[in-house]
This record gives sequence, structure tokens and C-alpha cells, in this order.
Amino acid sequence: MNTSNRIISIDVFRGLTIAAMILVNYPGSYENTYAFLLHAHWNGIAPADFIFPFFIFIVGVSISLSFTKQMTAGKPWKEMVQKIIIRALKIYAIGFFIHYLPNFDFSFFDFFGVLQRIAIVYMVCALLFIFTNWKLQIYILVGILLVYWITMSFIPTSDFVAGTFEPGLNFAAWFDRLFFSAEMLGKHGWNSEGLFSTFTSIGTGITGMLAGQLIIRQKLKEEEKTVIWLFTAGTLFVIAGALWDWQFPINKKIWTSSFVLYTSGWASIVLALSLWLIDFMDFKNNTIARFGIIFGSNAIAIYVMADVFETIYKYTHIHDIVYFGLTDVGLTVQNASLIWALISVSSCFLVAFLLYRKKIFIKL
Repeated sequence: MNTSNRIISIDVFRGLTIAAMILVNYPGSYENTYAFLLHAHWNGIAPADFIFPFFIFIVGVSISLSFTKQMTAGKPWKEMVQKIIIRALKIYAIGFFIHYLPNFDFSFFDFFGVLQRIAIVYMVCALLFIFTNWKLQIYILVGILLVYWITMSFIPTSDFVAGTFEPGLNFAAWFDRLFFSAEMLGKHGWNSEGLFSTFTSIGTGITGMLAGQLIIRQKLKEEEKTVIWLFTAGTLFVIAGALWDWQFPINKKIWTSSFVLYTSGWASIVLALSLWLIDFMDFKNNTIARFGIIFGSNAIAIYVMADVFETIYKYTHIHDIVYFGLTDVGLTVQNASLIWALISVSSCFLVAFLLYRKKIFIKL
């Protein structure tokens, strides 16, 4: 594989993940969604729980590919750091403000969300990539996972005994409340994209960076070896995460260490298959691949557009007209909810397609 050329499978992976995010996040009705589109209630993992860590994993892969090229070209580190910080601030600011659509009621502040977490992970991982090598990154990853496990499992507080993993009653929620009021953390007094669990999401980003560096180090004649390494590492991570789950439950909402290993393992396996099929076997022109490429070319911009569309649809009552109209003609509430989610994806795809055709690539 020639890493001087764009690796198409990365765009496909990113694009399909964003499409899945929109499908899950914008149903016709959260109460009437098919089970396979729902997140796990607490411990355990559901198909929808893979989407966010997959995206963060691919952010890590992209960091390795992008900054390797920049560093090889001799770009000054100060310039790279400046761009990293500015980009992270832009993504964070957009994530912050879309929470207030359409009324912009700033009577409370909401510092947490999907884009905010992506911004933080991107900034930290990109800086780590510039100033550390892959060996130190492994040590940092192991340190993050172990420290998070120790604090969550073995440190008691005045609110709960050590090893409590209940919603709002765990070390992550307690830590966040040291810095933010319960109201700022959401209606339940805790937030699944909170501050403390962001540390382990950085760990997910690091696993992606390591996968990206593995890809870069392989030469054209070693295509099969690249796939084998990614598949093997992914399998070992999945097994390690499943074993750790016995003591430290796999849990997306508090982004446990076992969750990092388990989801990163599957992400590595999917990446290996994507590389083999799309870049090595040259299946980049099939319908699914093209769909992913179009979405992946402006991934974060399209994710933001999904939130804007949903706000418009609900503010103008288009959402209610379509959803309740479908149920009125005899569709089940689950099917009506799914159709609306597909409409949301299709709306975003239309914008993504137009941007792609015009060769407009929005770099947030």
C-alpha cells in the first residue's frame, strides 16, 4: 500500500460511522425506536454503542496519517500546534453552541457533548503524536486505562463505597461534580460525555493513532502483514476487554477501560477488513463504499448539519407532520421512527453529495 496516496478505506469507515451516528441520534421517536438502534441501558454493549468509539478511533488513525505527512515535509512544530489548538477550539465551540439551538437560552451552560469530546480527544492525541513516539504512547494508553480502573474500582468517597458503578454514583460522576454543578452536568446530575471519562476516550484515540502508525510502517509488498497485524491486535483487544468486563464492566456511559479495549479491538478488526476490501482488493467503487466516501469527506460538518436539520424540522413541525402522518396511515411507531431516521440520513447525504460533487471539503 502506498501511504503517500489517500487511504480510501479511512474515508469509508469515517463516513459510514457518521451515517450510523445520524441514524441512531435522530429517530422519529426515542421511545419507539427499534432495539438494535438503542444504546445499552447501562452495563453491557449494544450495536449503537460502537459508533462513537469507532469515530474516535478513526480520528486517531487520521491524526497519524495527517501529521506524519506534515512532519515528513518539515512543517514547524509551532505551526502544527497552533493549527491543532485552533481546530480543536472551533469544533468545541460549534458543539457548545448547537446545544442551544434554536432559542439560544444561555441561562445555563452545557460544556459537554459529542463534538466537545471529539475536540478534546483530537487536541490531546495530536499533541501526543507530535511530541511522543509510539512506545511512549503505549505507556500512556496503559497508564490511562489502569489509573481509570483503579480510581473507579478501589477509591471510596463520602457518597459511595469503592467499586460502585451505578448511574451518578461512581467516581467519574463524583469527580465531575467537584468542578461542575449538578445542573451543568445534565438533568440527572451526571453526563456521559463528562470530564473524567474523557480521559479514557483519549485512550481510544491513542489506539487509533497506534493503528495508523502500523499502517504507515508497512510497505506495498507487506499488505497482507498490515491486515494480519491489525486483525490480530484487534482480536487480542476484544478478548482483553471481554475478560476485564468480569471485574470492570463494559460501559459506554462512563467509558470504562474494558469498553476502550473491546470497542477499539472491533474497530481494528473492521479497519483491517476495510483496508483489505477497499484499498487492497480495490472495491472502492461499490455503492456502500461510495456512500461512505461521500459522507466521510465532510464528516464533522455533516454531523453538525444533521443537528441543524433536526432543529429546523422540529421547529417548523415537519418532523411531527411526517412522523404522525406515517403512523396515521397504518405504519407501526417503530417503522415510522426508523423511516424518519432514514430521512435524516438522506437529508444529510444530499448535502454531503453536493459538497463532494463541488469538491468542497470543509475543514473544521
